[in-house]
Amino acid sequence: MLFLEFKKAFNDYPTFSIHEIEKRMPRFNKMNLIRWQKKGYLQKIRSGWYCFSDDNRNETFNFLVANRIYAPSYISMESALSHYGFIPEGTFSTTSISTLKTNNFSAPLGTFIYKSVKPAAFFGYSLEEHTNKLFKIAEPEKALLDFLYFQKNINTVADIVSFRFSKPLINEQINRDTLLSYAKQFNSKVLLKKTKLLINYLDA
Repeated sequence: MLFLEFKKAFNDYPTFSIHEIEKRMPRFNKMNLIRWQKKGYLQKIRSGWYCFSDDNRNETFNFLVANRIYAPSYISMESALSHYGFIPEGTFSTTSISTLKTNNFSAPLGTFIYKSVKPAAFFGYSLEEHTNKLFKIAEPEKALLDFLYFQKNINTVADIVSFRFSKPLINEQINRDTLLSYAKQFNSKVLLKKTKLLINYLDA
């Protein structure tokens, strides 16, 4: 098979799996994937998943990839907080929440990190569009709660301050009633306490 023929068939995919290739091209020779990687046409993201080497790489492209290579999942924590402008730093990895086991994958695109939660805590995400494709990302309130949930030793407002959150942007984008309602759905007294500390910080 010619690479140009293959690229035309999968050019609209941010990433594609061997299963998707075989479903669309039943006679496809897997050795092509090895040859095309050696030639620099393809990059392997994780076992069974690939992308084209000349794709336009940016944060939201990685979000699309992250959703697909480990599903169900949605973008959250530092990645979502940076996306919304809630933290000053950019992130060098893409962090997601999943109901699957905690996992991470290192790839030429960067590192993809997945934090595991119970199904009851897998909520509070919405769809955003990038290049006519949709990716799942935590709503602002849920991104904050996911972040707090996995942070240890938060006992005072000073601990919240240490994260250097952008108070004006958070106050502009979140709804406190939604924040508290979502926190209660975790059924965690510890998280609820952290959430109230965050609100005290935002109100100060």
